[in-house]
Amino acid sequence: MAHSNNPPRPRLACEITAESVIAARAVEHGGSVELHTIRMLPTGSVLPSLKDTNVLEPAALANAIADAMQTVGGRSRDVTAILPDAAIRTVLLDFESLPEDPKNAAGVVRFRMRKSLPFDVDKARLSYHVTRTSGQIRVVAAVALASVIEEYEAAVREAGYAPGVVLPSTLASLSAVESGRPTLVVKVDPAAVTVAILDNDDLRLVRTLENSYGRQINGQQLADDVFPSVMFFQDTFNSKIERVLVGGVDSLHEVAPALEQVTGSAIEPLVGSRYLSGGLSGMPGATAQLAGVVGALI
Repeated sequence: MAHSNNPPRPRLACEITAESVIAARAVEHGGSVELHTIRMLPTGSVLPSLKDTNVLEPAALANAIADAMQTVGGRSRDVTAILPDAAIRTVLLDFESLPEDPKNAAGVVRFRMRKSLPFDVDKARLSYHVTRTSGQIRVVAAVALASVIEEYEAAVREAGYAPGVVLPSTLASLSAVESGRPTLVVKVDPAAVTVAILDNDDLRLVRTLENSYGRQINGQQLADDVFPSVMFFQDTFNSKIERVLVGGVDSLHEVAPALEQVTGSAIEPLVGSRYLSGGLSGMPGATAQLAGVVGALI
């Protein structure tokens, strides 16, 4: 919850995936990213999961974070830590009523999610956002086992940084999305494909699916993942997708035809060059992997 006396968001962000650490620094006033870099992890160092151990090689992860952050960090030690979508459950919930008191509201949200999680919600960390419009109450909630979050936080601290803000990858990415019209966001990482649909700056749908193909996923496989969500949105809201943004795919032109056939819209990169004002270090390829850190920083 935003308050006027909150300190500004950190100028540093670090995203941890199953295969890499991506670090970035924002310009002083946060409108763009002035420096970013990537460090690959030894295979098997991180295996994102809702209920199992995620960080299997803590030293390797901490070393990669330290190396990446030293490249972009300057003197600051405060960082936004961005975690894999596969490690955090993000859901949309509708309520007829919800207590105004945050502590009581959190208890109601936890109770609502209790039967849908593969772990004990009482052992979880929960963050949520409430919107109340025209008598409707909608909650965007992110929940994860406390022990899982602590694994990632411990690695960031071991690297010498303070993870004051923690975000799931796709929710971080959505900060960079303008959604005045129906917009489909598809974010691919080595462990998961996350599909989100926004309209009029409102999150209408979010789903995280297992990605058994990793970076080798092709256009038809992505289209198969996306299709049910597109149909649900069209049937539920009587509206069609007008814009499609894809992140995490290095060869966007290879997956675009199949996605365009399913959605009826042209495919655009999730992160545009207008958000990148500075240098690139240790990251061959374009901006496909930067959505999380860019969204967290701008």
